[in-house]
Amino acid sequence: MSLTIEEAIARVPQWANEKDLKTSPLTGGITNENFRVEVKGDVFVLRIPGADTELLGIDRAVECAVSQMVGEVGIGPEVFYVIEPEGYLVTSFIEGQLPLPEVLGKKENICRVAKAVRRFHEMGAIPENFSPFRVVENSAEIAHGFKVEFPDNFGWLVEQMKVAEEALKKNPFTPKLCHNDLLNANFLDDGEIRILDWEYAGMGDPLFDLANFSVHHEFNDEQDQWLLEAYFGEISDANWARLKILKIISDFREAMWAMVQIGISKLDFDFRDYANTYFSRTEKGMNGDNWDKWLRDSL
Repeated sequence: MSLTIEEAIARVPQWANEKDLKTSPLTGGITNENFRVEVKGDVFVLRIPGADTELLGIDRAVECAVSQMVGEVGIGPEVFYVIEPEGYLVTSFIEGQLPLPEVLGKKENICRVAKAVRRFHEMGAIPENFSPFRVVENSAEIAHGFKVEFPDNFGWLVEQMKVAEEALKKNPFTPKLCHNDLLNANFLDDGEIRILDWEYAGMGDPLFDLANFSVHHEFNDEQDQWLLEAYFGEISDANWARLKILKIISDFREAMWAMVQIGISKLDFDFRDYANTYFSRTEKGMNGDNWDKWLRDSL
């Protein structure tokens, strides 16, 4: 059972008997509850995770360790305290702007994000792996266990996913520390690009991070070119194809995240509509004119 905000605050030694403390909820999340905590003029963020989030593939110990790593070098907010054993994070509050998707999609900001992503990709290894393909499979098993209704074409989507994974295996990648959830709400700009919410961090394909960032911000071909050029310094046919394939796989992973949420979440959010949206996007991508070409070019 999750702690209340009062119980969580009481577990932070520096706050336990503090009288000059104010809290207010922060909006935007659909998995966790986030609170702004002001203590004697200093401002923090306390996050209380939603129930059963381990079923979403989240390891709180890994998340806390990675958050501390990236916080120390300024990529993410600095970690102030970790409430154990629950793994609730207390971090510094960054006075920055949440850049709108169309703002983050400008060339100069794509370059800034690519630079930040490359920084954490070059950080040390962690004992956690991430594969969007395994996430889809594991999420399907969990959702089936909760008797969640699947779309009629789910088997076909999985078949296409397996074809894509086999094609990508022929051009192996070097695992890097990846964020794996670069949606718009996880960025802040305070003069530097800061990246929040490391729940899904793990060693994985660096191009999945780029693809995930791209697809969440609905980048067009020109913006994808800017992204690859900023990260790699050039655009190869193989990386272009891999990016495009993984954008579609990212949508599939997003749909499956929602399928698990249908089974476990108590939040007032239409996860069924969310899942249907991303299933539709996945099907459209796999049925697209370029799907087979990208599979060939990814080698």
